[in-house]
Amino acid sequence: MFGNFDFDVILRSAPYLFKVGLLFTLEVTVLATLGGIVLGTLLAMMRLSSIKPLSYFAAGYVNLVRSIPLVLVIFWFYFLVPYIGAWIIGANEPVKVGPFTSALVTFIMFEAAFFCEIMRSGIQSLPRGQIWAAQALGMTYAQTMRRIVLPQALRNMLPVLMTQTIVLFQDVSLVYVISLPDFVGAAAKVAQRDGRLVEMYVFVAVVYFAMCFTLSHLVRRLQNKIAIIR
Repeated sequence: MFGNFDFDVILRSAPYLFKVGLLFTLEVTVLATLGGIVLGTLLAMMRLSSIKPLSYFAAGYVNLVRSIPLVLVIFWFYFLVPYIGAWIIGANEPVKVGPFTSALVTFIMFEAAFFCEIMRSGIQSLPRGQIWAAQALGMTYAQTMRRIVLPQALRNMLPVLMTQTIVLFQDVSLVYVISLPDFVGAAAKVAQRDGRLVEMYVFVAVVYFAMCFTLSHLVRRLQNKIAIIR
């Protein structure tokens, strides 16, 4: 099976795979993580709110998104976002969004549901006495969350947030359904062009393993460090 393994095709295509495919994958991962954390934090605060409509809305959103396969969400958003954009601005024709923007919006909204639950767990892990102490000092709810609760919750949940980011990094490969050139998609194009499927997919697997294993190792070290601080 590996008797005719061609390393040259990997060397020739490596610049394209890294500069185009992997760069795209990392760009979507970073932007979707940042957007997902911001939106997920807002959803977590809504879920913990004493205002029931906000809490029910956030809970419904999280349960709905987590029940649908990501590949279907990507596919649906690719066709729905232009119509939603036209509806928002009152246009008569679908807005030209583009596959990249559509994919990015999809990942942010999808990952926000998972980051919401992570942040909610982090907030609930803090002693209620800290919130009562902040209220006794005259802080508002927003000041308490911004100055007391969220900084500690983010620190406690940092290893879990990083683990979810690793999962997101792997999930970005699903953008193949809308023909975007991520790392796997770029390798697939080279594989089909040169007829070297084994070489390309083995190389992709090795790169993914090396990056995810390294990041997972960093997460374990971070967990140990945070455990010592506690």
